Amino acid sequence: MDTKSNHFVIEPGSWLQLGANFDGEGVNFAIFSAHAERVELCLYDPSGKIEIARLELPEYTHEIWHGYVPGLKPGALYGYRVHGPYDPENGHRFNPNKLLIDPYAREFVGEVDWNEAHFAYDLLHEDKDLTFDERDSAPFMPKGRVIDPNEFDWKDQNRPNIAWPATIIYEAHVKGFTQLNPAIPKELRGTFEGMGHKASIDYIKSLGITSVELMPIHEFPDDQHLLEKGLKNFWGYNTIGFFAPALRYYGPKGIQGFRDMVRAYHDAGIEVILDVVYNHTAEGNELGPTLSFKGIDNFSYYRTMPDQHRYYINDTGTGNTVNTSHPRVLQFVMDSLRYWAESMHIDGFRFDLGTILGREPQGFDQRGGYFDAITQDPVLSKLKLIGEPWDIGPGGYQVGGFPPGWAEWNDKYRDTVREYWKGTNVSTDFAARLLGSGDLYDQRGRRPWASVNFIAAHDGFTLNDLVSYNDKHNEANGEDNNDGHNDNRSYNYGAEGPTEDAGINAVRDRQKRNFLATLFFSHGTPMLLAGDEFGRSQMGNNNGYCQDSDISWVHWDNLPETCEELREFTRQIIKLRREQPLLRRENWRDGLEIKWFNAGGGFQTPEQWDEGSTLGLHIGRTDLREEEGIWHDVLLLFNPFEGNVPFRIPQFGEGGWVLELTTSDLSKRGLVITKEKDFELEGRSLALFRRP
Repeated sequence: MDTKSNHFVIEPGSWLQLGANFDGEGVNFAIFSAHAERVELCLYDPSGKIEIARLELPEYTHEIWHGYVPGLKPGALYGYRVHGPYDPENGHRFNPNKLLIDPYAREFVGEVDWNEAHFAYDLLHEDKDLTFDERDSAPFMPKGRVIDPNEFDWKDQNRPNIAWPATIIYEAHVKGFTQLNPAIPKELRGTFEGMGHKASIDYIKSLGITSVELMPIHEFPDDQHLLEKGLKNFWGYNTIGFFAPALRYYGPKGIQGFRDMVRAYHDAGIEVILDVVYNHTAEGNELGPTLSFKGIDNFSYYRTMPDQHRYYINDTGTGNTVNTSHPRVLQFVMDSLRYWAESMHIDGFRFDLGTILGREPQGFDQRGGYFDAITQDPVLSKLKLIGEPWDIGPGGYQVGGFPPGWAEWNDKYRDTVREYWKGTNVSTDFAARLLGSGDLYDQRGRRPWASVNFIAAHDGFTLNDLVSYNDKHNEANGEDNNDGHNDNRSYNYGAEGPTEDAGINAVRDRQKRNFLATLFFSHGTPMLLAGDEFGRSQMGNNNGYCQDSDISWVHWDNLPETCEELREFTRQIIKLRREQPLLRRENWRDGLEIKWFNAGGGFQTPEQWDEGSTLGLHIGRTDLREEEGIWHDVLLLFNPFEGNVPFRIPQFGEGGWVLELTTSDLSKRGLVITKEKDFELEGRSLALFRRP
């Protein structure tokens, strides 16, 4: 193309800041590639369809290709074509016929329109990926958009900075939470602006939530195989744009709507945490499409098999694994995180398959480059950092293995609490989980809050379905119900799915209360799945990743009366947790007094731990401030069995005990027990006593 006729010139520019950066007079472009031979910058008209200039980046410094286009302004659309060897056997997959997304693009225009041209090889050839395809993918690719870094004024807002011990996380999906909410204007449902609407924030705040954790909002495509089945990637764990908010969640204000959402939550005193996916990208395995990283520098960005660089190490189960051992790739991840923290004012991150990020060539390393980089970073080290501490690679299960400063999703908590209330005798493990999982986290100065406790999350049964289905029902996903977990530790109590049987519904409602009360009375950081506070169902689907439908959306209208009762119960127990220090332990060296009792009122003996699961727990502290309403002693009683148990209330100290609540009867409170006597602990119930 004759670029002179389009009046564009390109100067050397700078290598110091990657991405497309506007300085008030023009735009500097810089992109990393250690193995490219040359890089072309392609500029497009506002439609993103017509290429108006193709400019070769003139300089190459420290493996950074760079150039400066004077006069170019925010709003400009662009992509790259990268030249180099197409040599899959040695890990190189360059193909300049494929227009590539800038890894640092702050905003996209358009989406991936699946076409055979996305694949850098001949789809019909026997050795597919070893061939070279010359079809142009540009008409089917989204384009990056240059943004003005000063287009949003944060107005010196203050972040909530919620202390970890006070944190209560609410896991939500932008569209799933807002799509059916009648209190949100229709044009804002399913958008960042809907998530940041007053109705959304007021509701979340009314529950007592301190921190909203949003499922992935980085730009991601819908998988081709899902679109062919009439489905979509609903969850979003398939990122391609690590600096760009997903266009599908844009409202009328575009990218500003995201920032407005964050500011609205901060104004309400609520943090915003992002669920992020740096372990893999949307480009899949060696037969996947060439959209960005694969065509920019495949051998640097991905982990390849040591003796067969044509193939990828697949510790993620998605086809590829991001190579954070490479310094420039590690820089890319850190730059992305800092962008969201500094430019978008995000308060923390939950890292999907976080073990991947700690992998070095020899395996998971708590002192690996990624963890070291985070620990010393003056911005990121001060944020909330939550790891999903597992992947499918060797040694990938690392619950309790992350370094100090990190919290972790604790699936041992989830599984043990589910088993306990199902009636399985896991008493000793249940006791450890209830008290913050000190067996996992009481090391290297880590605190109880490092255990992110949850009963349900996006992946798996909702709380309602946990007590309503014995088996998963994922038929709508189109995989013959073969997808999703089979080991759910669930129980339907006599009927599979919804039933009119009052007795079954009564025990289900009680079990929901048991799970929620256990969650919020446990030490550690509680996480509540959006909708579990009133019993949202996914109709037995435990893998709604592809269900952008009624299955995954939160329903707000025409709910049974019991849903509102459960919601009010949730508010009550969150309020108790917030007000009572004994229910949210801050450290392991706080002088807390812990005593375990058996149903006879005596101390639990080693033999009794093995014999049964009915437990009594006393938690006390004498050094708490003398203030009205602050408890110095609590007594928790647990009965996971079907039948009632007469529990002898132990008497020690002064003042007896007052029943604060029991999950068997919400109206039953205020009972005072001043001498040693039996309390009828009903089947499948929990009771909380305090000193009067």
